[in-house]
Amino acid sequence: MFLQFLFSFLSTLGFAILFNVPKNSLLKASIAGGIGWIAYVYCNEKFHSLIVASFVGACIVAIISEIFARKFKETVTVFVIPGIIPLVPGAGMYYTMLAVIEKDFSKFASIGSETMFVAGGIAAAILIVSSLTRMIFQVKVRKYRKNIETQ
Repeated sequence: MFLQFLFSFLSTLGFAILFNVPKNSLLKASIAGGIGWIAYVYCNEKFHSLIVASFVGACIVAIISEIFARKFKETVTVFVIPGIIPLVPGAGMYYTMLAVIEKDFSKFASIGSETMFVAGGIAAAILIVSSLTRMIFQVKVRKYRKNIETQ
């Protein structure tokens, strides 16, 4: 499990450097990617579903990214974009295109649909976490403003 974390950490670090993430956020973004990958591996072993595992892994990355963004006063995308890189279904995309080239359309439909669901799960996880965070933040701001008005 440690090697899984290490390799996902390093791959996230490489993409964070490629995406010009600020130097003080490189390790934090890499930690988010490593923890998200560990959550992905655990859920894949537990539920035997790439889609559920990708969704949970992306949720973890998004939650950590939201926390880091608030704590270190940086944008969420600095952490979430490199953090989801290990979860992106690159092999699924490759094998989908290979099936099209080989004219194996049943394989194309099978692998392609799973790849699309995995990508959709990642996008949905980021969207849900981001929306919930905004809702929570707005409720806190409203309570704060209400307390100021009553004083």
